[in-house]
Amino acid sequence: MNRIDLQKVTLQDIEELQQIGRQTFSETFTSSNSEENMTTYLAEGFSTKKLTDELYNESSEFYFALANKKVIGYLKINFGKSQTELHDDTALEIERIYVIKEFHGKQVGQVLYEKAIEIAKQKDTHYIWLGVWEENQRAISFYKKNGFVEFDKHIFKLGNDEQTDIMMKLKVK
Repeated sequence: MNRIDLQKVTLQDIEELQQIGRQTFSETFTSSNSEENMTTYLAEGFSTKKLTDELYNESSEFYFALANKKVIGYLKINFGKSQTELHDDTALEIERIYVIKEFHGKQVGQVLYEKAIEIAKQKDTHYIWLGVWEENQRAISFYKKNGFVEFDKHIFKLGNDEQTDIMMKLKVK
């Protein structure tokens, strides 16, 4: 595969962010969820307003992974109060690492993950944490391979379906 470039996402990239977000979420979860729940989540979770608010939030950052200038995946990280659950000033949350299905197995997720590690070290973070759906074995294996360990569980609502996420963390220092 050609080189993977990373680019910080800005407000001018919102349509591309919305498109890659919806595409990768659909590819990952459509087969395991109802059409109604997916439609609701994709409309709300990737609405222009929600993404605009997230992009304006100084405690959240998005990065695109690009191959030949085409967006093929993205990363979203959160700090402090922007974290979805723990709100720990000594932690960084990886909220999302998603890659277009045709690029699975080509190290794109690893490059995005390594960007999160780089930022965590720059910000003197003690640990990185995330939540991953208990049925997403591919992602769980990826994070375990990278040294993450399970430490708790929480509920993630997809439409009207309450799903269990495994919470995992990696000590940085």
